[in-house]
Amino acid sequence: MLWRGRRQSDNIEDDRSSTGGGGLGGPGGQFRIPIGGSAGGGSSLLIVVLVVLAGWYFGFDPSLILGGGGGGGQLTDTSGQITDDSGQGNGAPANDEMKQFVATVLAETEDVWNGIFQANGMKYEEPTLLLFSGQVRSACGFTTSAAGPFYCPGDHKVYLDTDFFRQLSQQFGASGDFARAYVIAHEVGHHVQNLTGILPKFNQMRQSMSEADANHMSMQVELQADCFAGVWGHFTAQKGILEKGDLEDALNAAQQIGDDTLQKKMQGYVVPESFNHGTSAQRVKWFKRGFDSGKLSDCDTFNNPI
Repeated sequence: MLWRGRRQSDNIEDDRSSTGGGGLGGPGGQFRIPIGGSAGGGSSLLIVVLVVLAGWYFGFDPSLILGGGGGGGQLTDTSGQITDDSGQGNGAPANDEMKQFVATVLAETEDVWNGIFQANGMKYEEPTLLLFSGQVRSACGFTTSAAGPFYCPGDHKVYLDTDFFRQLSQQFGASGDFARAYVIAHEVGHHVQNLTGILPKFNQMRQSMSEADANHMSMQVELQADCFAGVWGHFTAQKGILEKGDLEDALNAAQQIGDDTLQKKMQGYVVPESFNHGTSAQRVKWFKRGFDSGKLSDCDTFNNPI
């Protein structure tokens, strides 16, 4: 992924030099990438909510998406890949390579989603991405790195311990810049769901659901976030910054963090009724679907079999 030298987002908070604060309580409302995805709108976005829930009748012409910008952050490293342990731990450099990568990917998501929202007469509210190390306190509660990257709708922030990228590579066999970018884009996809009212609706509905029904709807939410990440990947590819093998890296990451694959790896057997993110095949399918078309209308996991 040719990310170096491109625009970096200013919507980054770096809390890696602290312990993440105190406090008790569970990670309620978070949407986390499992190793453990998301949780859970605005007046002008009400139209989108209604359209989404009614059947996703809208699609987007790629020509309407704004192009990416250049400038800033050129590094001397010529390896083509970020080292898996860049910027880890307390006392990480203020602008280390991993932070620059994350800021660049976040900027790319801003370009795409600003374009999509603008094309439909709406304003995109850009999320903040907070880098932390070990543990963190968010509006959704106190949690640790073991939960994986997550999005908290309470404060509209994506939370990421970049050590997860090393775990993704070394423990789950999913390496590559675009695999890491997929993780960020998935969490930003939850932010889009929050803005369009999908997450608030889900959180409201699951309070009266059985565990089985709540897990099924959680899968629909997570797979849609995968599809939204694919939509982002579609337009990112059009900018010419993806390299040979990048798509395969992202698809492999989706494969490695499917519920069935994770359960089999961790406990040696699978419990399908406990799935709440989607199987490996489902996660690959929905990311690829968004990537191939670039249309939100193809990301309707609620009205189509998942």
